[in-house]
Amino acid sequence: MSFRDFAHSKAIQLGKEVIRMTTASGSGHPSSALSIMHAVVTLMYDVMRWDPADPWNTASDRLVLSEGHAVPAVYAAYADLGGVVGKSPATSRRLTLADLASLRDADSPLDGHPNPAEGFPFFDAATGSLGQGLSVGAGLAIASRLQKVDRRVYVLIGDGESREGQIWEAMDMIAERGLHEVCAIFNCNGQGQADYVSPQQSAERLAEKSAAFGWKVVTVDGHDPDALKRILTERRDRPLAVVAKTEKGWGCAALKDKSNHGKPVTAKDLDAAVALLDETAARLGIKDRSPPAPTIAKPAAAKPMLRPESRPMEFAAAMKLAGLDGAVAKGALATRRAYGAALLAIGESDPRVVALDGDVSNSTFADIFAKKHPDRFIECKIAEQNMVSAAAGMAAAGFVPFVSSFAKFISRAYDQIEMAQITRANIKLTGSHAGITLAADGPSQMSLHDVAYFRSASEADDGRGRPVCVSFHPADAVAAYHCTWLMAAHEGMCYMRTHRPDVALLYAPDTRFEIGGSHVLQEGDALTLVSAGYMVHESKRAAEMLAKDGIRCTLIDAYSFPLKTDSILSAAKKTGDRILVVEDNYIGGLASAIAEAAARHGMTRVESMTCRKMPKSARTTDEILSYCGLSAEDIAQCAHEKIK
Repeated sequence: MSFRDFAHSKAIQLGKEVIRMTTASGSGHPSSALSIMHAVVTLMYDVMRWDPADPWNTASDRLVLSEGHAVPAVYAAYADLGGVVGKSPATSRRLTLADLASLRDADSPLDGHPNPAEGFPFFDAATGSLGQGLSVGAGLAIASRLQKVDRRVYVLIGDGESREGQIWEAMDMIAERGLHEVCAIFNCNGQGQADYVSPQQSAERLAEKSAAFGWKVVTVDGHDPDALKRILTERRDRPLAVVAKTEKGWGCAALKDKSNHGKPVTAKDLDAAVALLDETAARLGIKDRSPPAPTIAKPAAAKPMLRPESRPMEFAAAMKLAGLDGAVAKGALATRRAYGAALLAIGESDPRVVALDGDVSNSTFADIFAKKHPDRFIECKIAEQNMVSAAAGMAAAGFVPFVSSFAKFISRAYDQIEMAQITRANIKLTGSHAGITLAADGPSQMSLHDVAYFRSASEADDGRGRPVCVSFHPADAVAAYHCTWLMAAHEGMCYMRTHRPDVALLYAPDTRFEIGGSHVLQEGDALTLVSAGYMVHESKRAAEMLAKDGIRCTLIDAYSFPLKTDSILSAAKKTGDRILVVEDNYIGGLASAIAEAAARHGMTRVESMTCRKMPKSARTTDEILSYCGLSAEDIAQCAHEKIK
């Protein structure tokens, strides 16, 4: 049988499975799945080097389905090939065609959109929030270079989603780095969800745009198996963009209209829809409707990237290695600088650690790592969404990516961060210049929502008994240093908030820190002050003012979420069950966490001082704190009022 006849036959066979499984589910996108069917067959049955029995092999060629809603096409092919599903090799089993009827069931590995964490390890990242898959592919390709693995990466992209700017961030980065391992396949079926795509996303315009970005571009009939195979197997010295002209609902006329996006065939129309595929097979001259699968080329065995057994470098040694020992001797160092020193120390002991930054490494101090390990530093420029998704791709390949930028700029990538959380990607995020203490640069550079955003993820279980995201808000260089090591040791996403101003050292170098921990910095009997980050220092100043008036306060540094609140509530009992929480961000962060815990106990009264007005530029940190009502004097005055 010729490859043309084989691919058409498989497309018909699997197309029927797509229609049946989406009908059984009562939801799904059969028309989109049918439009990519020939590309899926060509890749999974012929072009890709992979092993259906071992999808965890990171040396395999990879398929990223950016157009995640078309996933039934991949599920059908994977089941036909006997690919294994499961959350680990020890618990895996072969997927069968009968399993396809479980699409979208709560206990099924076949989620509505690609989701490897739920037991479909063929994929490397959760997709479906459109526009992100090519960035994941970029990360996988960069990882291939570092690992010296001959791994090709194919990314299927919808024409409608190609209006997303992140697609072109990734196109730019891939071309810049010459990642010829990457092949982007644009599925140009001309239809979006509500209407036809814009002429700007036509096959012709996508070809022109891709060429302008420096890619090799080939336009093909996306339902011509021979043409697809020919271009996908050619050797190339630059990234390839295949612009595939396709039909939504290929082979089933009942699904071709633009009104059918996301609509499965009804049960009463199922037989008629399947019959339409048979008519297509007859028209193409296909007689064998279920040919055996060819032998797939297997990849080489991957070398696992193992976690090294090492103890954290001592604080003093790390500061000296980073050239910051002089600043430490003076007793003041910004938490962002300590992060850079910690990243270098961790990178020295763990070759899996890579650093990604968005053109601000000399402000986040990721450049300390970059200067020593330039091969493991990825400059992503001003494209934070691409940076986070690329990090998810690198994590899928076994690396431990540390991603840094201003906390405000990281907020551009909250959607990408959420998709990485769904993936359970082991990435570490650090947002510097956070909060209002940045002062002079003004609110466009400050981050005031980040504490609430990341804290919300810390309160949810990721399905493995771990928080969806652990977060840290260190108050001094020692805390920032040790919290960075905690991020490296934790299996799962972490976020750390760092600050621009230099601050005094509060802790001895060997102080112990833990996820969810807090430290009592001083004890009193009048009021419990709880804070984190820079505001610990301002609260300390307020406590000193209050002490002059004979008012002794307990001061607690609550530096991590999910916060262990029992010790804080216990400490508050010694101060009349009164807590004042101070933070330089909007509401929803530390004060909210403590208030929720206090509400469960029903005794402790929690008051909060947060940023209650829109900040602006100010010449100094003290000036902006005063403007927002968060200066030490403001804290002391509020404490007086609460005690009265």
